[in-house]
Amino acid sequence: MGLQSSLNTALTGLQAAETVIDVSGNNLANSNTVGFKSSQAQFATQFLQTQSLGSSPTGTSGGTNPRQIGLGVQVAEITPDFTQGTIQISANPSDLAIQGDGFFIVEGNGGEQLYSRNGVFKTNSQNELVTITGNRLLGHGVDESFQVQATQLTALTIPLGSTAVAQATQNVFLEGSLIPNGEVADQAQIIQSAVLGDGLAPRPPSGTSTTSAALPDTTTTTAASSATAGGLVPGATYRYRFSFVDASGQESMPSALSVPPSTSTAVTIGAGDSSVQLTNIPNDTAVSEPYTLVNIYRTTNGGSTYFLAGQVPAGTASYNDAAADGALGAQLDTTALNGSYSYYVTYYRTSGEESRPSPLTNSVNVINNRVHLTGLPTPPAVPPGGGFPAYDRIRIYRNIGTDADSFFLVDTINVGDDYTDSSPDAVISSSDVLVNPNFKELNFDGPPIASNTLLTNIVKRTGDGQSVEYASVFQEGTLSFTGEKGGRDLATKPFVVSSTTTAQELINFMTQALGIQTSTADPVNAIPGSAAADSVDRTPVFSSGGSISNGRFVFVSNNGTGNAVDIPLDAMTLITTSSTTSNPQLNFGTVQDAIGESATTDFIVYDSLGIPLSVRLTTVLQSRDDSSVTYRWFADSGDNDPLTGAGIAVGTGLVTLDGEGNLLGVSEETVSIDRANVPSASPLNFDLDFSAISGLASSRSSIAASQQDGFAPGTLSSFIIGEDGRIRGVFSNGVTRDLGQIRLARFANPSGLEQRGQNLFSGGVNSGLPVQGNPGEQGIGDIISGAVELSNTDVGKNLIDLILASTQYRSNTRVITTAQQLIDELLNLRR
Repeated sequence: MGLQSSLNTALTGLQAAETVIDVSGNNLANSNTVGFKSSQAQFATQFLQTQSLGSSPTGTSGGTNPRQIGLGVQVAEITPDFTQGTIQISANPSDLAIQGDGFFIVEGNGGEQLYSRNGVFKTNSQNELVTITGNRLLGHGVDESFQVQATQLTALTIPLGSTAVAQATQNVFLEGSLIPNGEVADQAQIIQSAVLGDGLAPRPPSGTSTTSAALPDTTTTTAASSATAGGLVPGATYRYRFSFVDASGQESMPSALSVPPSTSTAVTIGAGDSSVQLTNIPNDTAVSEPYTLVNIYRTTNGGSTYFLAGQVPAGTASYNDAAADGALGAQLDTTALNGSYSYYVTYYRTSGEESRPSPLTNSVNVINNRVHLTGLPTPPAVPPGGGFPAYDRIRIYRNIGTDADSFFLVDTINVGDDYTDSSPDAVISSSDVLVNPNFKELNFDGPPIASNTLLTNIVKRTGDGQSVEYASVFQEGTLSFTGEKGGRDLATKPFVVSSTTTAQELINFMTQALGIQTSTADPVNAIPGSAAADSVDRTPVFSSGGSISNGRFVFVSNNGTGNAVDIPLDAMTLITTSSTTSNPQLNFGTVQDAIGESATTDFIVYDSLGIPLSVRLTTVLQSRDDSSVTYRWFADSGDNDPLTGAGIAVGTGLVTLDGEGNLLGVSEETVSIDRANVPSASPLNFDLDFSAISGLASSRSSIAASQQDGFAPGTLSSFIIGEDGRIRGVFSNGVTRDLGQIRLARFANPSGLEQRGQNLFSGGVNSGLPVQGNPGEQGIGDIISGAVELSNTDVGKNLIDLILASTQYRSNTRVITTAQQLIDELLNLRR
């Protein structure tokens, strides 16, 4: 019995030694396995054979101890050693080491949660962090806004190069100085275009016949005393002159010589005579000058002034003048023209409308004569759709001898009439109503445009004086407009010109594209209008905006030099529907210059998609008193994209500074940029922060945007993992965003975990439930990024354990050998 038990006892010793060798061998085999935790075999005595339980002391005996023989050893426990392994730096940012207690939580092949201290992670094809054996690292993910979602564990991803991020601007921080001692901005720049005409108004054709009026020829005309009864006085002396009269009553220049043409230019009434017989009365033989009557003028007895004595049809050969001096008619008009004259004609309506003018084709050199106009144009019929009035008269304009380019109204005649011009220069050019009640200078531009004039009908005059033409300004197509404000180019804006587009629509577009804000843009603090520069009391006050006045486009800027708008000659480019390109020029000029302290800055903001948007901020000194200074800010953005229109004005408000130069208040600080035609969030609203603005005196105002909190799109280029397990992505635009949160687990008894191989553990019946948390919380250790935890195998100790185990093994074999020898001796007793 004893020998048999000793064999069994030795056998348990052999088995225990083998276990130690196995455990130590495994420890040594994994001495380079990252995160490996070595184990140690723990032994306990096995069963005991009790020979005596012993006895307690008595009065006569000191007592005896139990007598027990051990029956061997058993492996009570193979205990993992979870002490900290050495931390070794790694070049891979996804390598992680746990400093302290805790385990990484990974996903097993069956979807269960497993645990590991091996922090060597890499990304798979789906950008997920996985172990070297392909187990996904679990933690808290993020939503579309990169906010950590601490609701459930999910596989952590690091989508390098594929994920983009942008942030809309919410605040722009300004700095600078808005000085109190500048000039108050109460005057705006006002610009106006050249006069533009309505091309629908007709224009008379050129080519009207113009000639010097026929001068009656009295070479063969004679006058003789006649006995025919009349009212002339015997012995009295008379002289005669003649003129031609056309159907409309216009009279030619009278004959230059008195009649009769003899050494004596007067005719004396003989005794017994009382009339004068005129023969060979002058006749107009020119076909182009169809005079129908001849006026006969005569002096009174001994006088030198001629009066109308009679009128005969053209072609009448003789006439007997019997009119007494008291019966003579109107005095002869001897007014004559001398010079070189040109004429313009227009269609006219009695109610006041007038067409564009046209020049006559010939210039007339006149010496002491008159100009006869024939074949004057007939107004066209009004088209079925309208477009111009029913003209019923003709207006005639003529230059004066001292100025070939200034034309004045000569007369207004009926349609179909001819006209003989004898109006002196001094009369037609006089604006004195007593001299010339019908004074009017020729408007070369013709009928001016109105708000409802179609753009395709607008014309602009080229040339003046004796050479005037009209050119169409706009055609159907797409107009690109680039204005200026404060000496800086504004954004180019498109405008579609169609067959129905009106001048007012263009005015509205240009007002918006120039960023001119009307008084109603700030309903709380109305934007003031512009004072008149050339007025003593600074009135009238002009409202900002665009309008049409006397055929001109007029734009009144907002006050201040920084808001002064201008439209250069190359501001417009028109691509027509036939793909031709033109450069409409409206020839804007400055009517009034802007004044007022101003400061301007340009900066970039970003919408929700990270699209950069240009913003220009202009500040002008609006008012000041004995306690404060008030500046008004105007914000423009060429990238403003409203649902309709082309407005670039995106905000305005007041900034008030106190007597110490500190910010006292801001009436409005929000800029709103529409994003109607792009998928960005619309509108983009952001605030202007004026808190760093100073109001101290300086040589000039200045303002600048020091920073803004939006940014452009960027792709994920790298990442870092903090000690708290937060994964932060670094994007190409310099922005960092959370990509996830690594979660760790700890156990009350980590030695109770079940080892699953491949550096994995699972919960055991004696490990306790996992306590999950972020690194550094609830007794969980920290994470070190770019490092790994080496195996905690103590190679020297395990080698000694191997020596001891081998010694133990050999010792137990000796027990077996000794027992065998004794058994052999027993067996030999029979022999």
